[in-house]
Amino acid sequence: MQGVPIFAGLDSQGLDLLLQRVQEMTAAAGDLVIREGELGNRFFLIGSGSVRVCKKFDQPEEVELARLGPRDFFGEMCILETLPRSATVQAVVPSTLFSLPSAAFYHLYKSRPEQYCILLLNIARDLSRRLRHLDEAFAARH
Repeated sequence: MQGVPIFAGLDSQGLDLLLQRVQEMTAAAGDLVIREGELGNRFFLIGSGSVRVCKKFDQPEEVELARLGPRDFFGEMCILETLPRSATVQAVVPSTLFSLPSAAFYHLYKSRPEQYCILLLNIARDLSRRLRHLDEAFAARH
C-alpha cells in the first residue's frame, strides 16, 4: 500500500493497522465486484487491472461514471456511511483487488485518530477530484 495516494501521509503504524485486515481477491473480466443497491462494508483498492463504475448497470439507461486502474480505489462511501452501494463496479480486464472491511477504518479511528484524519482528508480530496471530473463531463454534454 506504499505509494498509493489515498494512504499518503500515513505512518508505518497506521498502514500496519490497515494491512493486518487486508484481503486479496481476483476478478475476471466481466465479473461484478459490487452491485448498486446492495449493502456493503468493504473498501477496495486496485492492485492491477481496471474496473468500470456504472449507474443502472445492464439497463438501457446505463451510465458509465468512471474507469479506474491500479492504485485507484472504490467503495469508500462505506467508510463514511452505511447506505446501500451507489453504483455497480465491474472488472474490465482480469484484476487484482485488495479489500478492507469498514471496521478496519473504525479501528484506525479508535487507535490512531490523527492517522484516520489524514486518510479522510485524502479521501475527500479524491472525491472532490472525481466530482470535478463528472461536472466537466456533464457540462460538456449540456
